[in-house]
Amino acid sequence: MTDNSDKPLPPLGLALIPIIFTVGLLGIQLFYYGDFTPHIPLAIGFAVTGLVGLSQGWSWRDIESGAFHVLHVAMPSIATLIIVGMLVSTWIASGTVPMLIYYGLELINPSWFLVASMLLCSIVSMSIGTSWTTTGTVGLALVGIGTAFGIPLYWTAGAVVSGAFFGDKISPLSETTNLAAAVTESNVFDHIKNMMPTTIPAMIIALLIYFFVGGSDNIDASQLANIANYQQGLATHFTFGILPLVPLIVVIGLAFKKVSPIPALFVGFVIGAAIASYNYGYNLNEIFTIAHSGFSLATGSEALDNLLNRGGVTSMTWVITLMMFALAFGGALERTRCLESVVIAVLRRTKSFRALQTKAILTSFATNVISGDVYLSIALPGRMYAPEYARVGYSRLNLSRAIEEGGTLLSPLIPWNAGGAFVIGALGLTFGNGDFSNLLYIPLSFACWLSPLLGIFYAQTGLFSKKACNEAALGAAS
Repeated sequence: MTDNSDKPLPPLGLALIPIIFTVGLLGIQLFYYGDFTPHIPLAIGFAVTGLVGLSQGWSWRDIESGAFHVLHVAMPSIATLIIVGMLVSTWIASGTVPMLIYYGLELINPSWFLVASMLLCSIVSMSIGTSWTTTGTVGLALVGIGTAFGIPLYWTAGAVVSGAFFGDKISPLSETTNLAAAVTESNVFDHIKNMMPTTIPAMIIALLIYFFVGGSDNIDASQLANIANYQQGLATHFTFGILPLVPLIVVIGLAFKKVSPIPALFVGFVIGAAIASYNYGYNLNEIFTIAHSGFSLATGSEALDNLLNRGGVTSMTWVITLMMFALAFGGALERTRCLESVVIAVLRRTKSFRALQTKAILTSFATNVISGDVYLSIALPGRMYAPEYARVGYSRLNLSRAIEEGGTLLSPLIPWNAGGAFVIGALGLTFGNGDFSNLLYIPLSFACWLSPLLGIFYAQTGLFSKKACNEAALGAAS
């Protein structure tokens, strides 16, 4: 994070102007015009933030550097999006995704589909420590299986997101988990242990909901015929065997060995491209076209074509540009100290642990919404709230849990946040022209929003809230 201490804090009223103005523009664009393209409202919000900064003595170069700093920090996420676009198209071309869909239709009971999807994504994400890789690989295959079962895309996406980000939250390999522990100066395993009182009940409730909703309980003759047509089309156009599974096995193996996502996913792309070329005779130019523009195949089935014809760098363009607008806006707010002014104003009115813990969760969530950056939503409140926990006599483990709940878990539910933008791009959650049904994945990602709600409940009741003396005893024992 940039050092902004050389300029005074803007008054609260002035600091709120760009935030309220931008949220208002986003609301008009979405609810009045029915058009979810937040790019230009965010760009205007950046401009308004710049005017606020100039009025407070910041130079344009200062404001610009703040935006570019956050964009620089987020470049690994943007690069990951680009590589996932390349990986998705080549994994379809190589038969990896089609094979997972084919055998998933054989093995997964439609009535248990949502439960199985959440559990599978949870296990994979917890094992490899990354929700993004889980969503872009296993999650994509589950979308194909759910489509064949006739399950709405937003239900499948909700189960995938719940599982993938739940697993990310409690994995010691996860970047956000380690960041939350580091910024609050907590032991990462103590931090994970302290998240269980919210994580486990949220997981159980989500699984129960998915169990009662089920998936597709009554498969009629037409749906059975549809599934058979899917499998026949996949088997006709793709060759199955051990070879198409190699890219997935290699990527998961690299993740286990803690190889960074960018090289791990790029290796997966290269192997997928090589297998596609070997099995189906694609030349180098065709591989490049598939990686850039997406996979394209005419199977004779419109539904199957819609499922398979996707991926490529261009499929991520909308998502990447949205992230860049949102991150530039958040970077300008941070650089001009507008976010800091709001957080300090909130802290001045915080006297009790109940209020402190609740506001930590909500501040992390609000930073997620405003800045579009999950890392900032963890680091900013984590850094600024930490001294207050000693004042009220409570452990910082409460804070590390709060910023994970408001940061990691809620990021995929905000469409312009890095997490939400990735989910939308990777799972193909298209929307527009007044049809926003796929955004229903947000309320249907039960585990993600139930956990912070439980955290707020515990804050108000004092349940599972560690006192500072507990922390000291824990440290002495270790």
